Amino acid sequence: MTYESEAVVESEVAPGVTFTVFKMSFGRRAELMRRIRELARRHEFLEASEKMEDRMEAALLESEINLAYLKWGLKSISGLTVDGADATPDILAEKGPENLLREVLKAVRLQAGLSPEERKN
Repeated sequence: MTYESEAVVESEVAPGVTFTVFKMSFGRRAELMRRIRELARRHEFLEASEKMEDRMEAALLESEINLAYLKWGLKSISGLTVDGADATPDILAEKGPENLLREVLKAVRLQAGLSPEERKN
């Protein structure tokens, strides 16, 4: 048996761009849960609030959770330069096109095997 622990995805929103995401494993699942556990708890609590400040904090936490997923699940990206530099996961998050970032996050969450309810966060 041969198993590949990564998946290469061709972008649908950015022709010529491919990115490599890690597949889920027992160890990677534990690592991901450690990274987002507390953020996800706080996000769920604040999102349920009716206070504007809490809702704004929830939106910020959602961005932090997305960044954690990106750093956990995106190995590499090719076919994209940003400001003259080859894109990396950090460059994509900081300065890259948002529609591509959202596509990458969707692919990472799909590989993570999350349910539709879990994907909301």
